[in-house]
Amino acid sequence: MKINAKTRLISLFGWPVEHSLSPAMHNAAFAHMGLNYSYMALPVAPEMLGSAVHAIKAFNMPGVNVTVPHKENVIQYLDDIDAEARDIGAVNTIVNNCGKLKGYNTDGRGFMKSLEEAGIETKGKNILVIGAGGASKAISYYLSKDAAKFFLFDIDKPKAENFLKYLVNIGRAVHVPGSLNAAKGMDIIINATPLGLKESDPLAIPEELIAPPVTIIDLIYHETPLLRAAKKKGCKTLDGLGMLLWQGVLASELWTGKMPPHEVMRAALLDGMRGK
Repeated sequence: MKINAKTRLISLFGWPVEHSLSPAMHNAAFAHMGLNYSYMALPVAPEMLGSAVHAIKAFNMPGVNVTVPHKENVIQYLDDIDAEARDIGAVNTIVNNCGKLKGYNTDGRGFMKSLEEAGIETKGKNILVIGAGGASKAISYYLSKDAAKFFLFDIDKPKAENFLKYLVNIGRAVHVPGSLNAAKGMDIIINATPLGLKESDPLAIPEELIAPPVTIIDLIYHETPLLRAAKKKGCKTLDGLGMLLWQGVLASELWTGKMPPHEVMRAALLDGMRGK
């Protein structure tokens, strides 16, 4: 890629963003498609979020991605919001259409595509999601539609209660176990918390719940201690790399109007994981 006076900037707003693999994934796709775009991860402190969103218009950027901790707070600065993102209550993609900023959420659809790719069926299953943040809202929006029983747990009780109200408001039936140890008989358990980003983190799930035939999924996009423990016990596992890929594919299509080459993006992510 060559940066010149015609290059258009697309960015990731988050705090922090230094660990992100999104620039490698999107820049590989732009280069493959022959688009003069450049994707950069920009650290945006929470108190500067409004100014950063205004800069999208000032710099005539086609759009941006939004990640932790801005997915919910960013909504107040947008001109419009897609119905799905409004129901979810979180935005991960912003599109600038002639100075009007519209928010979308591609996380949930990206997650479901990653499950399809991995051959994991969710319809009619007992599903537990741990964590009540923006990413959890996006995946729960879809998982709670067709689950036999859908369970939600977060150690932050007020946060969990707000999440429960959100799901009830969109017509979902939700069960909230008093503790994780009480969550027996799950078919699928999903860690949507940051636990596992560091090797020293405790497991997000009690070890007694980690046993076949349960499927263990971690939204963190590298192999975490939780996934290693689950593999050791013979459970089917899935990390968050597929979700990262497919939410990026959908976001790129929103910015460019073209379906990007997902295998090129996947290869760039895998290279990034290997430190290349």
